[in-house]
Amino acid sequence: MVNLQGKTALVTGSTSGIGLGIAQSLAQAGANIVLNGFGDVDAALAAIAATGAQAVHHPADMRRPDEIEAMFALAQARFGGVDILVNNAGIQHVSPVEDFPVQKWDDIIAINLSSGFHTTRLALPAMRAANWGRIVNIASVHGLVGSAGKSAYVAAKHGLVGLTKVTALETAATGITCNAICPGFVLTPLVAAQIDAIAQRENISRDAAQARLLSDKQPSGQFVTPEQLGGLVLMLCSPAGEQVRGAAWAMDGGWTAQ
Repeated sequence: MVNLQGKTALVTGSTSGIGLGIAQSLAQAGANIVLNGFGDVDAALAAIAATGAQAVHHPADMRRPDEIEAMFALAQARFGGVDILVNNAGIQHVSPVEDFPVQKWDDIIAINLSSGFHTTRLALPAMRAANWGRIVNIASVHGLVGSAGKSAYVAAKHGLVGLTKVTALETAATGITCNAICPGFVLTPLVAAQIDAIAQRENISRDAAQARLLSDKQPSGQFVTPEQLGGLVLMLCSPAGEQVRGAAWAMDGGWTAQ
């Protein structure tokens, strides 16, 4: 078991789905949690409380550097700072490049990429002072490969992988590590809704709809789960992860092995 007693983890985009699953894994290991996001805050706080860990929520809009700074100020005031940073916040929009709404592009780059820069620059000074820290960027399989219609998302996730590598190099001689995790399809409420929509549209069973969604990309035929991602984050926070630096770790059911 990984022991994170006395550590504080800030997980962006963590009121549901992947982020909440990762936050719960960190809380089960003993970390205090700073939640962020616009989902069901009360339910997310209750999920962390059920582990016995302490938690606080900040509703920072990840497009706003001033609000990100306020979130870090809250973490400092409540828990004494941030030891573990998980950059998970993200949004998506699908459209051909020539039709891609400019505001959607700007929002995706801001939330999926620039927010990771702002959180990292704010977290690093205290991590350097302590000579310990873990930064985990939840990128995507789309940080490694492309898909038509997802220009902004793919650009942002490739950028996040690049930021990961540079941060790892700049902290290589310290007790700080920075890595990216690149999930394929993850079974979140949003993806579950996509499965239901496919089943209804094509008049097929939910199992058949799930197979249809996965068949083109994920050879395992199985979704990655938030709990599996949380387990990998815990490994990166453990002594076993001390020399994993600048990695872009695919957890994609074989997607990028093709």
